[in-house]
Amino acid sequence: MSLMNLTAVGLGKKIQNKEVSAPEAAKAALDAIKAKEAEINSFVTVDSEGALKRAEEVQKLIDKGKLAGPLAGVPVAVKDNMCTKGLLTTCSSKILGNYIPMFTADAVLNLEKAGAVIIGKTNMDEFAMGSTTETSAFGPTKNPWDTGHVPGGSSGGSCAAVAAEECLYALGSDTGGSIRQPSSFCGVTGIKPTYGTVSRYGLIAYGSSLDQIGPVAKDVTDCATILEVISSYDQKDSTSVKRDNYNFTSALEDNVKGMKIGIPADYFGEGLDREVKEAVLNAAKELEKKGAVIEEFNLSLVDYAIPAYYIIACAEASSNLARFDGVKYGYRTEDYNGLHNMYKKTRSEGFGAEVKRRIMLGSFVLSSGYYDAYYIKALKTKALIKKAFDKAFNKYDVILGPAAPQTAPALGESLSDPLKMYLGDIYTISANLAGLPGITVPCGISSKRLPIGLQLLGNCFEEKNIIRAAYAFEQTREYAHSPLA
Repeated sequence: MSLMNLTAVGLGKKIQNKEVSAPEAAKAALDAIKAKEAEINSFVTVDSEGALKRAEEVQKLIDKGKLAGPLAGVPVAVKDNMCTKGLLTTCSSKILGNYIPMFTADAVLNLEKAGAVIIGKTNMDEFAMGSTTETSAFGPTKNPWDTGHVPGGSSGGSCAAVAAEECLYALGSDTGGSIRQPSSFCGVTGIKPTYGTVSRYGLIAYGSSLDQIGPVAKDVTDCATILEVISSYDQKDSTSVKRDNYNFTSALEDNVKGMKIGIPADYFGEGLDREVKEAVLNAAKELEKKGAVIEEFNLSLVDYAIPAYYIIACAEASSNLARFDGVKYGYRTEDYNGLHNMYKKTRSEGFGAEVKRRIMLGSFVLSSGYYDAYYIKALKTKALIKKAFDKAFNKYDVILGPAAPQTAPALGESLSDPLKMYLGDIYTISANLAGLPGITVPCGISSKRLPIGLQLLGNCFEEKNIIRAAYAFEQTREYAHSPLA
């Protein structure tokens, strides 16, 4: 068995037991990238030299007994919107194509303290704006299950890298489903924690009130272990929350007896693929067999989630991306006449079409005369959506549904119809609007041999409920490796 066939925790145990060394693990990951990357395009940057050097340092600390954590020496990939000191961080955009940060994101620092070995930065939709990883300035990432299909987005590079076994686990970010949807498309597991659980310091912002960093891995055990490591209170992040308990791995028990699980009838109507519907409802039956109480209910305001999300996200993006103007860092146009012309040409040449579309939409809804009509109304809708979830969680421990209305679409299909791409986020964006935790686990394979993902949502700060339900379901099926693995 190749080292890359193992889970992150499984490899970590072998490293601690001296069955394999951290440098051997790093080399195995780099060899896998070399063999598969031309076909998948998961990475923007591969730091071969830095990874091998870091692995040697980690191994010395392990040998001295100073690093004994479950992830020590295990290779990890980081989404390219998280700053890494001395290592290119581009957000998959031309405008940051030469940006090398002077500091490291707090979540990545937490991994490094635990002995992780960063092997590279993964491809993504430009500035996390997209659902397919096709808007990247470095070309599209392809789905390891079928390279004619997208891996999802915006964390498609991270999810594809894990599915193709180019790394043992990865970090992604989730603004409207950007961890959970590509995890579904790539047949891996991904968690979006409660907003504020993981520091956003060093995460290049798309929508500040929605963005959250989370893990992508092969199974629930890996994800819970990684989440435990990256979660912490951070004074540098004003939205960071000080929590009493970060012991997420304590929820890894095969026991859902008496757990109340709600299934929103609104999620299973028109637009949901038949095979996805069957796979998700079959997963619910498996949990019911294990003693969970399954009940259908109506979750109101589902139809309003997408317009509210895109108004809020684009408004915040138009503000956040104003800093990329060619003055202090990043790309600057070569030929310009005066300061304002430099701003205009730099941003016109540096940003891609999808980013420009969202900046323009955001600027419009924030403009005088439209602010009350659109932005304020969207914020009120957001509050109502949160209230609807609060009501649901008074009755249920977990909400179960699909992660996406279909399996991974073919390359090029979504970009030709942006509205259809936006509507594909219908099951994931509500969690970001309400700040809720969510997890996606594989629950089936379609007739086209593409993965189907199950999504479980929990109440704020109740990650343990979704981890327990996901772990219990996971015990009913084997992890299905991708054809490239």
